[in-house]
Amino acid sequence: MAPVQAPPSQQLPAIQKLRVRFAKRGRLRFTSHRDFQRAFERAVRRAELPVAFSHGFSPHPKISYAGAAPTGAASEAEYLEISLTHERDAEQVRAALDEALPPGLDVLEVVVAGPGSLAERLEASEWQIALPGADAAAAEVAVAAFLARDEILVERMTKRGVRSFDCRDAVLRLTVASEPAQVATCAILQVVLRHGTPAVRPDDVLAGVLEVATLPVTGPALLTRLAQGPLIAAAGTVDDPLARDRDATQATATGQADDHQTHTAEGDAAAPSEP
Repeated sequence: MAPVQAPPSQQLPAIQKLRVRFAKRGRLRFTSHRDFQRAFERAVRRAELPVAFSHGFSPHPKISYAGAAPTGAASEAEYLEISLTHERDAEQVRAALDEALPPGLDVLEVVVAGPGSLAERLEASEWQIALPGADAAAAEVAVAAFLARDEILVERMTKRGVRSFDCRDAVLRLTVASEPAQVATCAILQVVLRHGTPAVRPDDVLAGVLEVATLPVTGPALLTRLAQGPLIAAAGTVDDPLARDRDATQATATGQADDHQTHTAEGDAAAPSEP
């Protein structure tokens, strides 16, 4: 088996790029992005994956993170890319990484990267917002008031101080879930948000809802990302960002791939991103 980390003078080129979908569940939703980065790099070492490293004075593993959820939010759709110096079976990598990570940071799927950029596919997210103490009827009224506005300004504390921005424009769909909540007095909002700058988060949408309507909430809202990927604008829904990669892999396996369908992980395209 190839070494996980070679000395800088013996670094091997990346020949395979994998795309990973993982979840943050339970108490692990409070894991910050930097904490997850450290945990994942430890998991890569425990799983003995031949991760590729960048060149230069301070080599770092070629792992890139796309569209990370805010700290405190649960998620079923977090994504990253990792480049390897030797080819590995995607399902075996998934099982090894999942075993190496703590319960609550769960690796759901690993696919071989096909053509195109993963980050560019993450155009929108679908979120669920659970509101303890709120009933569905009151939530319907509040949602209607929110959607009737063309602009709703909210404030958020950032590294540069308090910032005011419009949270309405990014909302493509906002509804009250029809299925019963797990808790009797808990309304469930479902929202589809377009990714953009400034990034509008589900807690910003909740702040906007509470700005335009009275909605009794007795506890902290539970935010869960259900999906993120390409935007289907006509339906206001989010598609699967890994579908193209599965198609490319299947085409290669059946001998139907052409020169434009194959992909080799080269260069520094998978350099880590900052949160």
